[in-house]
Amino acid sequence: MSHPLRLRTFRLLFLGRTVSAVGDAVVPAALVLAVLRATGSTAAIALVLGAAMVPRLLLLPLGGVLADRFDARRVAILADLTRCATQLVVGIELLGGDPSLTSITVAAALGGAAAAFALPTASPLVAGTVDPAQRQHANALLGTTANASRLAGPALAGALIWAAGPGWAFVLDAGSFALSAALLAVIRVRHVPQPARRSLTADLVHGWHEVRARSWFWSSLLAHGVWNGAAAVLITLGPAVAVDRLGGEGVWLLMLQAGAVGMLAGSVLAGRLRPRRPVLLANLGLAGYAAPLVLLAVAAPAPAVVVAYGIALAALGYLNPVWETVVQSQFPPQVLARVTSYDWLVSLGATPVGYALAPLAARAWGEPAPLAAAGVLVLVACAGTALVPGVRRLAWPAPATPEPAGATVAAR
Repeated sequence: MSHPLRLRTFRLLFLGRTVSAVGDAVVPAALVLAVLRATGSTAAIALVLGAAMVPRLLLLPLGGVLADRFDARRVAILADLTRCATQLVVGIELLGGDPSLTSITVAAALGGAAAAFALPTASPLVAGTVDPAQRQHANALLGTTANASRLAGPALAGALIWAAGPGWAFVLDAGSFALSAALLAVIRVRHVPQPARRSLTADLVHGWHEVRARSWFWSSLLAHGVWNGAAAVLITLGPAVAVDRLGGEGVWLLMLQAGAVGMLAGSVLAGRLRPRRPVLLANLGLAGYAAPLVLLAVAAPAPAVVVAYGIALAALGYLNPVWETVVQSQFPPQVLARVTSYDWLVSLGATPVGYALAPLAARAWGEPAPLAAAGVLVLVACAGTALVPGVRRLAWPAPATPEPAGATVAAR
């Protein structure tokens, strides 16, 4: 079996995704500092971040439908070009010296909308460029570079901001999207056309039937949503606990670095380990996220919290490529983008719930209560998937392409 990087098409796809990931890793730190410099208001930061999140959530199902109906490569190119333009607008605003919060917010909203169309294309692009036997390595490679970018992104953002200002970080990200679009434009991606043109509603329902027909998928998806909500609780309350009870800001920064290293290690492991029951093992690994949540709740010694967080994020780094590989094998290519959009919708939708509930619960009962509750929920939800027969029985993907589970439903 040849390595996926020996394939020219995947090499170009890999290069484009890697460059884009580096650019995206730089932007979060630059955006917060840029808005804070321009307005001095944390409310303005929340406004811009919310403007990017809301259209992304609302438009994700539509993005999945379009990527399945049309060539996912073309949808991804248009999304990359749109995000290139929005990031360039923000960069020019910041470089001009008198940035407009309205312009930045509108650009963030348009960029979020474009992301809703880009995210569902990721899995079809991989499935359309490499053979089933190569997908584990391909997904692991993409996961490794994405996590390496997250690890290096803050440092690169700091260097850019110190040397030239936050505006150049957005210009860099715009350039990364332009390069990604250019590389996508010169490759060929296999596309399986829809057997029959349906209405938008019928396409959405058909995709949902595919999700509902697989107990291993929807039960795991619910567990992953709980995990993301709990992660939002930790990100919201963890810094205060680290500063007030564990030794200061350095402990929190060390936790973040341990998590980034863990994710990178997990994604590397995902390219080498081929378990008999991949989803079961990955979900049980996610249950380990309960450890740093509970340790933070009881203010355990800082080294224990840092190590637990690194191990928990290693489980996430392992899950992501394995999950992508399994999904690409178990769902027919005609619905892969829609299934991916529902996956992202649950994951992203649970995050703002955690952000909203964590401070309310902390004010009512103190920080330990929501942290401990989130830990229990993660443990029950992720480990509880082992009770689902479909999760326990699902073996490593076979190379054959499955028949649509929802074909009978659609025919009715």
